[in-house]
Amino acid sequence: MELHDVWFVLIAVLWTGYFFLEGFDFGIGVLTKLLARNRKERRVLINTIGPVWDGNEVWLLSAGGATFAAFPEWYATLFSGFYLPLLIILICLIVRGVAFEYRAKRPEERWQTNWEHAIFWTSLIPAVLWGVAFGNIVRGVKIDADMEYVGNLWDLLNTYALLGGLVTLFLFTFHGAVFAALKTVGDIRERARALAFKLGLATAVLALVFLLWTQADNGNGWSLIAMAVAVVTLVLAIGAISAGREGWSFAFSGLTITAAVAMLFLTLFPNVMPSSLNDAWNLTVTNASSSPYTLKIMTWCAGIATPVVLLYQGWTYWVFRKRIGTQHIADAH
Repeated sequence: MELHDVWFVLIAVLWTGYFFLEGFDFGIGVLTKLLARNRKERRVLINTIGPVWDGNEVWLLSAGGATFAAFPEWYATLFSGFYLPLLIILICLIVRGVAFEYRAKRPEERWQTNWEHAIFWTSLIPAVLWGVAFGNIVRGVKIDADMEYVGNLWDLLNTYALLGGLVTLFLFTFHGAVFAALKTVGDIRERARALAFKLGLATAVLALVFLLWTQADNGNGWSLIAMAVAVVTLVLAIGAISAGREGWSFAFSGLTITAAVAMLFLTLFPNVMPSSLNDAWNLTVTNASSSPYTLKIMTWCAGIATPVVLLYQGWTYWVFRKRIGTQHIADAH
């Protein structure tokens, strides 16, 4: 296996980690409107991800940085062609981070309510747009012989990509509901469990259509295996949450995300961004990659830094592993 192949796999792993972890963050943000009945319950939900949300976003920075360094042509075409959607996602992530930090800085109800609205919308919008973006990457976009995107925004809003956006929204919200049930106590835990079951059923329908469509258009033997794993683990996640086994359900919903992302990357390889105009103009792991020397230096750096990051993040989750409820929330906020 060449180094550019290794880095394609590593970038797939980084995106998988990001969607696994940030997925339930987005889900919790959406649930502040769907599940919480009052300000205190909204704060319970926000506090479930309070210690970890910013660490989860490190995976996005790593995925973007690795793409820039390992596959500069892919990065350039992707960020120029998807400029507006990615800019919207970036703005949402910035506003969302500010909302988490500033919501409780003042006691006025209007102040906190406005920031809670911001948390909801800046969680929902990226959850949709990431699915739209990856749907277009897998489907293929208008790339010319100079490796430049020559389409427009409306080309990205096709049926397949929009379905992908609905799938990621529902999947992340289901993942978040399971996480809420895992991390809370009392009535909110019971309601999170019931809502997760309903969301899981809706997610299963949408995901099955999207995955079958993906397999029919671009699939291979390996992607078929990944699709089967995604379907089975999603069914198991729904079954586990209905039985009150939140831990198992969260593990299975995470595996569903992992298998679904793996399927998308397996349908891509050896391409990184197919051209819908001409297969000869596809961006591949070969023509879009950096020099072997650059990839070698990156591999050494990643080998040293990655275990440290994983150990630290794992320790963070262990420290903040206990459940919380409304009884742990002060009335002042």
